[in-house]
Amino acid sequence: VNISILIVAVVIFLLVIHHNFLSLSDFLRRELSDPSPLGLQPIDFIPAAPQRLTDERDDKGIAVVIAASDERLGGAIAAMNSIYQHTRSNVIFHIVTLNDTVDHLRMWLRSPLLKNMRYRILEFDPRVLEGKVQVDPQKADTFKPLTFARFYLPSLVPHAEKVIYVDDDVIVQDDIVELYNTPLKPGHAAAFSDDCDSTSSKVAVRGAGNQYNYIGFLDYQKETIRKLAMKANTCSFNPGVFVANLTEWKLQNITKQLEKWMALNVVEELYSKTLAGSITTPPLLIVFYKQHSSIDPMWNVRHLGSSAGKRYSPQFVKAAKLLHWNGHFKPWGRTASYAEVWERWYVPDPAGKFNLIRRHSEAYEAK
Repeated sequence: VNISILIVAVVIFLLVIHHNFLSLSDFLRRELSDPSPLGLQPIDFIPAAPQRLTDERDDKGIAVVIAASDERLGGAIAAMNSIYQHTRSNVIFHIVTLNDTVDHLRMWLRSPLLKNMRYRILEFDPRVLEGKVQVDPQKADTFKPLTFARFYLPSLVPHAEKVIYVDDDVIVQDDIVELYNTPLKPGHAAAFSDDCDSTSSKVAVRGAGNQYNYIGFLDYQKETIRKLAMKANTCSFNPGVFVANLTEWKLQNITKQLEKWMALNVVEELYSKTLAGSITTPPLLIVFYKQHSSIDPMWNVRHLGSSAGKRYSPQFVKAAKLLHWNGHFKPWGRTASYAEVWERWYVPDPAGKFNLIRRHSEAYEAK
């Protein structure tokens, strides 16, 4: 009887151990399958690649991060196509989007013109911004969570040492490897294009005023800003195109610094409400104040979207390595300067959802 009881006890003990082991294995499997605690989930990978990008840790490729919202998806497609067609380098696009855009994006990427392009789709979870961005309930539709994707680069491209971030309203006219090879000074986690660079100086930015200084983005009446001792007339920089050293980014915990200033703004309203109106640029200006390198100004020729008029000469636009339609007048919109340059790289939407308003408007006016 004693032996029988002992055998039963041992069996029960072994069953308990086995159950706990299975539970632990399942927990570890879930932990390893979740590459990021930030809600950035890889949901699509490089077509025809021998291995998944997360497994191969492709350190030799040029990582390009771009956000793709549904209403501006045509812009992101054109930007990627222009980069892809101008380089022989191993460029890998890391496309950040929202869940309801994935199917549309995936369909568009099957276009014959893009079939050999290497990419990885990431779903961005807006909940990571809770408590860090104050959204006006009456203007909830104007809140664009994907504009903050650039804050989370190490989570988006965990195995890269260096990445390029570009907005969706750009066209590249030269080999992106040149931008990728931008030298960054020791201790600098990123290189931006300053708003007082030679390109902006040569071509007058009419009506810009102090919109391109720090005072245009930050409220210097707030004590928290004044304590930072940042000169109000310091030239701002454009965060729509930049190169990041992710090793330095992680070492300095840049993402946490940016989140800190986002959260402080929710409480203290530190951003300027008069000129720039941007909620993405101010935290970057604070964190990278006099702590960033510069990219060649021809790699971010800006302000094409600041007005409907042509700010630059055709010769200058042709010589530019990257054109940036920052501002309200997008090249896929009703009126924009040099929209015909952008349209060379636009790939028609197979779903027919993305319409070029400019074309419809011109057709209507012709009638």
